[in-house]
Amino acid sequence: MTIPGRRQLNFAGFLACAGMMAFALYAQHILLLDPCPLCVFQRIAVISLGVVFLLAALQNPAGKGRYVYAALIGLAAASGMGVSGWHVRLQNLPADEVPSCGPGFDYIIDAFPLADAVKMIFSGSGECADISWQLLGLSMPAWVFISLAVIGVFGLWNNLRRT
Repeated sequence: MTIPGRRQLNFAGFLACAGMMAFALYAQHILLLDPCPLCVFQRIAVISLGVVFLLAALQNPAGKGRYVYAALIGLAAASGMGVSGWHVRLQNLPADEVPSCGPGFDYIIDAFPLADAVKMIFSGSGECADISWQLLGLSMPAWVFISLAVIGVFGLWNNLRRT
């Protein structure tokens, strides 16, 4: 059995990210699970990772170009894992340590300078600590963490391997 080419596997990585976003939109619009501010940042990371995979598939770089794409894939995946890991931490805080609910994402972005807005979002709020969906005992941010880890390692392997 031969392993598909780098281009096909980068496209598969893009499709995996598109599938994650499709489920996120399904959860938001069909299951009526509104995303909290940390969920929005996780979506940004997944979209960024998908765009990098798509660009790598379209360009199909050779030589040093594939190292650039591997680095971008690693950065996007690690960023999303950092946000989702922080989100899982907030969800597992004892009840007395959960931050109080704050203003919504749109208000924070509109009303505060970017640095302050990002700091407020990452400090979390009560809504980020709520677990409104689970599969096999894991919350959605936990599954995002696992998915990004798997897709990120896959992307690194694919773009760093010799063909």
